[in-house]
Amino acid sequence: MVQGGMSVVKYLLFAFNFIFVVTGAALIAVGAWVQAKAAEYVDFLGDKYTSAPILLIVVGVIIFILSFMGCCGAIKENYCMVMTFAVLLFIIFVLELVAGILAYVYKSEVETVLRKNMKNAMMNYNESNHDIVTKTWDDMQSNLKCCGANNASEWKKYMGEVNLPYSCCPGKDPTKPCQITDDHFTKGCVDALASFLEDKILVVGGVGIGIAFVQIIGIIFSCCLARAIKKEYEVV
Repeated sequence: MVQGGMSVVKYLLFAFNFIFVVTGAALIAVGAWVQAKAAEYVDFLGDKYTSAPILLIVVGVIIFILSFMGCCGAIKENYCMVMTFAVLLFIIFVLELVAGILAYVYKSEVETVLRKNMKNAMMNYNESNHDIVTKTWDDMQSNLKCCGANNASEWKKYMGEVNLPYSCCPGKDPTKPCQITDDHFTKGCVDALASFLEDKILVVGGVGIGIAFVQIIGIIFSCCLARAIKKEYEVV
């Protein structure tokens, strides 16, 4: 049995594993929340923009399970379990850094991708074989209080000189037309959605990187405890 300072490290490692259980649950919750928000506008985003929150969910599940191994290894003073825990925790640490870095890298590309995809999607509004695109446009314009990719006048190309989607007018009845002369949203949806998504990406990046650095302490404690256990075995 480890003695002195290493005994303290042993129980600190056990306590940190409880924290890891909480952080794992937090990663799952944040990843699921951001993924759900991004999925609402999947027609305007590429697959890579949903990869960061998915990665956080996967990492959260792994951390949640891995924490039990760390607890058992610390209490039983099992060298193999503690070292396996340290190695796997380091891998998780790297994955979280990747998720955080991807979030910040993609943040700068969001507006460019949105502008291109929205322009392409506008022509499919109200087409019978593109009901999902129509619903996405209406939900976005109503929720984010915007109209058109850059401005409301862009709808002229697809809906005529005066007509706008009903969702461009605040509180408009879907059965009644919305026109350019009515009170309508003036902000472009590219700017509105880019701002909305960038906020969510910052949350993903901040949580991922923040928790990753907390885990460094767990890795250090695991290595110290494993070294002490190994010395005990060598003495015996």
